[in-house]
Amino acid sequence: MIREYGWEPERERPDGPIVALRLEGGSVTLEPGSQIELSGAPYRSVYEGEAESDAHWAELEPVIEELGLKWLALGCHPFASVEELGWVPKMRYEVMREYMTERGTLAGDMMTKTCTVQANLDYASEEDAMRKLRAGLRAQPSVTAMFANSPWNEGKRSGYKSYRALTWLHMDPDRTGLLPFAWKDHPKYIDYVEWALDAPMFLVKRKGKAHYNTGQTFRSFMESGFEGVKANYGDWVEHLSTLFPEVRLKSTLEYRGADVQRPEMLFSLPALWKGLLYDEESFRTLEGLVDWWSFPEVQRQRDALARHGVQTKFMKRDAVDWAGEILELAEAGLRRIGDCNEAGQDEAMLLCPLRELLERGRCPADVLLAQVGEDVPTRDAVMRVGGL
Repeated sequence: MIREYGWEPERERPDGPIVALRLEGGSVTLEPGSQIELSGAPYRSVYEGEAESDAHWAELEPVIEELGLKWLALGCHPFASVEELGWVPKMRYEVMREYMTERGTLAGDMMTKTCTVQANLDYASEEDAMRKLRAGLRAQPSVTAMFANSPWNEGKRSGYKSYRALTWLHMDPDRTGLLPFAWKDHPKYIDYVEWALDAPMFLVKRKGKAHYNTGQTFRSFMESGFEGVKANYGDWVEHLSTLFPEVRLKSTLEYRGADVQRPEMLFSLPALWKGLLYDEESFRTLEGLVDWWSFPEVQRQRDALARHGVQTKFMKRDAVDWAGEILELAEAGLRRIGDCNEAGQDEAMLLCPLRELLERGRCPADVLLAQVGEDVPTRDAVMRVGGL
């Protein structure tokens, strides 16, 4: 990719391995278990993001063919164990492997075996950012159920429609979850900052060396330093990237709670969030829809949504009915926004595969399980239905 397409390599130290590529506002990074993540450049239209993804896939195809690789569009590796996948040699992954697995029983699975599709949205002000954070956190568990696409783990049915979502329920509670402070009325930037200040750190990097300071909060690091190292702004930016709530606030808002999807439904996720949060009418209606949902009750029901997808009860109603209402709001928002492709189709078209599933009361995992059937599926069967 460097030689053929002009990507710039990134290393953590001059003699270290390449751990990322950068090009024109986008990046390609390696996650702990060698998952490859494309972080796209900012675009107004979801269709433009789709074109960027297609171009990236075209760049990868010759390498895929040369190495004889097979790709799976699943939220969790269906066969491999954590030990079989190994770890990418990146400084913070070394400390994450030790620290995170002590703080969460499924942390190793999450880091090495799972894969998401995420939507990054911008914001215009503090009020706009915190409204989007607040509404997004309330709606996120329902969206997780709508996109559940990881029913297998280590060669058998896991009992969950989204095993990936299950792993996040058994993670370090200090840096993950639904952020209780954001459920109050009119949260502020300072609420997020105070939460982040009190979250434990992983490491501090200086001159290619990692200083592992797990257990020290960033607040303590700012006040006292660590091993003679004083805090700077770059350390704060790095620290924010080690926090993993269901919606993360950085220079954009990151909606992180969906399993990766097949190509035909991959861009349903950013289209859904755009339609919900970029159109004021849909946004206000969504806020009214979810405002009465309490943090304790939504938190309690997250396991059922991960286990059953949309085929369960949620907040005194069928989860599929909530999902359908959320989908309708997104569709209406996208039609009002009116960003179209070259054929004149607005972005609501990208939600058609999701609508087809919900009208049958299904999530993607339901389709996979119906096609494969067995409790202990063969590799060929999983590759047939989940492969690209």
